[in-house]
Amino acid sequence: MGLIETIKQKFPVLIEPALLEEMERYCTTKTMDAGNNIVEIGDDVTAMPLLLHGVIKVVREDNEGNELLLYYLNGGDTCASTLSCCMERASSEVRATVIEQVTAIIVPIRCMDDWMKKYAGWRSFIMQSYRLRFEELLSTIDSIAFKKMDERLEQYLVQLSEERNSQILLGTHQEIADDLHTSREVVSRLLKQLEKMGKVKLSRNKIELVSL
Repeated sequence: MGLIETIKQKFPVLIEPALLEEMERYCTTKTMDAGNNIVEIGDDVTAMPLLLHGVIKVVREDNEGNELLLYYLNGGDTCASTLSCCMERASSEVRATVIEQVTAIIVPIRCMDDWMKKYAGWRSFIMQSYRLRFEELLSTIDSIAFKKMDERLEQYLVQLSEERNSQILLGTHQEIADDLHTSREVVSRLLKQLEKMGKVKLSRNKIELVSL
């Protein structure tokens, strides 16, 4: 499948023939393996990724190096934080890490302002992306402010299962603790409670969702 057909399939709002032709001319595709950072905190952002496949985790970091999960990105998504940095020519305030191998269309920063002026489909896509990420950020804030840690953990596991399209989640308790901005001991204790309730099955570096 050519790049134009791939864009039409994954980003159906981008339909203007002239825009698609420019994207084919100026954009490239890139594949990144799990564990790689697409963008690091403090980086100058020179391009914006449009995800075709894979999963990316976007986090903030405090002054002590502790991470806070903001949201995940899947195929058909882009990162609002990267968008903002591109538009404002600012350094990144987030870290975007590949969780499952990613293939993305890389849009050069020089194209973005021009396309905002020329193409309604591109403007609509950018505004939709901002809105979706903003809603996810509000959900994160609500979770931190109003939910107990056991509720946050259950919500996190369900979200991660949906993002990865799997009932079996691989990873350590420390990684979950980092995402939820808590301690490994708290996560381990709450996971054992969920196991006793029959909601999950635990094994080494693996959690199987049973009835969440």
